Amino acid sequence: MKKKRSLSLHGHRTSIALEPEFWDVIEAQAEKRQQSLAGLLAELDDQRVSDGNSSGLASFLRVWAFKQVKLQLAQKD
Repeated sequence: MKKKRSLSLHGHRTSIALEPEFWDVIEAQAEKRQQSLAGLLAELDDQRVSDGNSSGLASFLRVWAFKQVKLQLAQKD
């Protein structure tokens, strides 16, 4: 079941629905980077746009979270 979060990105209200496991990864990364959740999501949204990524923000966040877990696993090897 997806969990919806409402927040402001660059002054615009938006809602993002992701599975709890993805939110766990994103929240952990925000804490690790000492950023607010909204701050990290705004940064990632900027990255998505500057990369010319045409996928939606939720899809981009799922892939980003997956890559973060993959990096963590690689560092443990």
